[in-house]
Amino acid sequence: MSAAGATTRTAPSRRVVRRIVLAAVVLVVVVAMAFSVKVVGKGSTVGAGPAAFSASAWGKEHFPKVQRAIAKRAVPATELAPAVLADQAAAGKKYGVDAGTGPELSTTFTGTVGAPQDGIYPVTVQGLPSDLLIRIQTGPAINGTDLRDATGTVEFGQFTNQIDYQNAGAALNDQLKKQVLSKVDTDSLQGKTVEVTGAFQLINPKGWLVTPSELEVQ
Repeated sequence: MSAAGATTRTAPSRRVVRRIVLAAVVLVVVVAMAFSVKVVGKGSTVGAGPAAFSASAWGKEHFPKVQRAIAKRAVPATELAPAVLADQAAAGKKYGVDAGTGPELSTTFTGTVGAPQDGIYPVTVQGLPSDLLIRIQTGPAINGTDLRDATGTVEFGQFTNQIDYQNAGAALNDQLKKQVLSKVDTDSLQGKTVEVTGAFQLINPKGWLVTPSELEVQ
């Protein structure tokens, strides 16, 4: 047999072997892919990502907890005011929760309601300095994150992102309106005596804007 003839027969044989090997590899890959595929029925939660954050559900669940925590931390205004006016920083450290631009303080007081401005009422509390202005916000818009930040139990790390964290604060304000303020005629509080428990951010020691967590008309 000539060398040329041997070469001619060897070349096709090698090509056949390569084709067989390639086909086997493809078959293995296809079988592996088939085993890795999971068939998920309609409505199944298998493989689904985390549920979207429901601020309204979170607020409804946590508002009573926040309400109780604020009540537990609340310092009578007649005790808190002298401490704040004497040394704002020391009072913040002793009574407050760090909230960035100023500590959040929880307080409670009974006083007479004055004339409102955009849903915000001044309250005169006996025994407090005349130059201390205490106001309470009653809506319809409840601004700020006092309720979220006052207890120190609601933290950014508990949420997926900043948006959820902000929405949690707004949800607590919404629950305040539904669970507390809806039971009060907030349009006609002037001249009445109210008992308030709530929180405010200590920025101006002579000006407290309190977000109530509890409000009762006596």
